[in-house]
Amino acid sequence: MRVLVVEDEDFLAEALRSGLHKEGMAVDIAGDGRAALESVAVNEYDVMVLDRDIPGVHGDDVCRQVVAEHPQCRILMLTAAGRLADKVDGLTLGSDDYLVKPFDFPELVARLHALRRRATPAAPPVLHHADLRLDPARRDAHRGDRPLRLTRKEFAVLELLMRADGAVLSAEQLLEKAWDEHADPFTNAVRITISTLRRKLGDPPILRTATGVGYYLGAVA
Repeated sequence: MRVLVVEDEDFLAEALRSGLHKEGMAVDIAGDGRAALESVAVNEYDVMVLDRDIPGVHGDDVCRQVVAEHPQCRILMLTAAGRLADKVDGLTLGSDDYLVKPFDFPELVARLHALRRRATPAAPPVLHHADLRLDPARRDAHRGDRPLRLTRKEFAVLELLMRADGAVLSAEQLLEKAWDEHADPFTNAVRITISTLRRKLGDPPILRTATGVGYYLGAVA
C-alpha cells in the first residue's frame, strides 16, 4: 500500500511515516495542501491521510480536488476537529473515513487496510495464488504449510504480484507502489528484492521473469 500523509506537525508526520513503514507501507509526507496536490498529481496513492487544518490549500479543498480528479485515492481525514458536525462535514466533502486526534495507531492501521480493500473490492482480505496464501492485515504469508519470513519490502512486492493475479508487473510499477518517492528510479532494489523473494519462496518455482518486461506469479509445475 502506498500512503500520502498530509500533516503540518513534523513530529506527528515522521511518527506516522515510521510506524506505517513498519507495517510494510510506502509512505510520503506533504506538509501543506499545495504540496499534497502536487504529490497526488505525479504519484498514484492508495490512501491519503489528510489533516483538515493545514496551511496553503485548506484540507477541505484538497479533499474536494482529490475526490474529483483522483477517485482511486481513498481519503482518511485525521484531525482534531471531533464534533459530530465536523465528522458529517468531512464525510460530506467526500472523505472515505474520519478519525479524530488523539487516536490509537492500531486503529489507524486497521482503517487503512479497510480502505485499501474498499478501493479494490475484487481482492479478498486473504490472497491466494496456487499454494501461496497472504494475509495483508496480519502480515502473514505461507507457501503450503510453510510460513514465509519476509522483509517489509518482500511482503509488499509479493502482495502486489498476488493482487495482479498472474499479470506482469514491471520493475517501475513495483518501485512506484512498494517504495516511496525518495527511491532512486535507477536503483536495483527491485531486482534484489525479487531475487531474495524468489529464494524464500523456494521450489517448485512460482515467481517468474518476463524478460525485458517484468515479473509475475505463474502456475506451479
